Amino acid sequence: MTRLRWLLAVLVAAGACATAFAAYQHVTANPGCEAGVRCTRVLFLGNSYTSVNDLPDTLARLAWSGGHRMEISAQAPGGWTLLDQLSSPDTARLLKGARWDYVVIQEQSEIPSVESFRQSEMYPGVRGLVTMIRSASATPLLFVTWAHRAGWPQNGMPDYTSMQAAIDDGYRAIAAELHVAMVPVGPAWLQMVNQGSSPGLWQDDGSHPTGSGTYLAACVFYTAIFGQSPAGLGWHPWIWGGDAERLQRTAAATALDDRAEWGLP
Repeated sequence: MTRLRWLLAVLVAAGACATAFAAYQHVTANPGCEAGVRCTRVLFLGNSYTSVNDLPDTLARLAWSGGHRMEISAQAPGGWTLLDQLSSPDTARLLKGARWDYVVIQEQSEIPSVESFRQSEMYPGVRGLVTMIRSASATPLLFVTWAHRAGWPQNGMPDYTSMQAAIDDGYRAIAAELHVAMVPVGPAWLQMVNQGSSPGLWQDDGSHPTGSGTYLAACVFYTAIFGQSPAGLGWHPWIWGGDAERLQRTAAATALDDRAEWGLP
């Protein structure tokens, strides 16, 4: 009987926690756009680096905690490249289906780090998508991603730092050619790692982001899009206060202090 009572108590507590979390999610949700109210509309085109932990929703909730309304949408199937996005009828439909302020384009994680892959896959994809995005009267943003935790030794990048430098070079070159702004998420990860006190940013696979990694990415996007530091914003539900503040301040230091470096207005 005692064990049964204990199990019932656990179930009641779990139900209460689930109810409380659902209520919290509802309260912190960005209410989106309404007529006559200033709102920022962002479409994400990427893959699992965007969809894992739902980066677009994380950004929207963070933005709402800073007083910014957002309307977001995403097309981010796992493993997709920018050439996949370019050839997809759904991409064209999404671009034409709403009036976007920004469209984020994110390449597969390894392609930007290798020159031959850039030339054959990434750059044609970026050029085609940027043309489509600008034709839809939106502003393209390049999502500079993070490197693998162990680098990519098979392709001459023996560690994380060397692979991050190669990824940065890949995005910088096409950004300069097309005059497209960059959102420096990968460089913000590098700053965080170099501090030596960062919360874990990678999952066990050494590639995909943890909740902290996605939160840092959202903070960088917040800084890039709104031109404001996210430091002090109260929405960080799965991250302790001290860690959240470090992530927020690192994002601001990367994307706010050197906006011209990333082509940000």
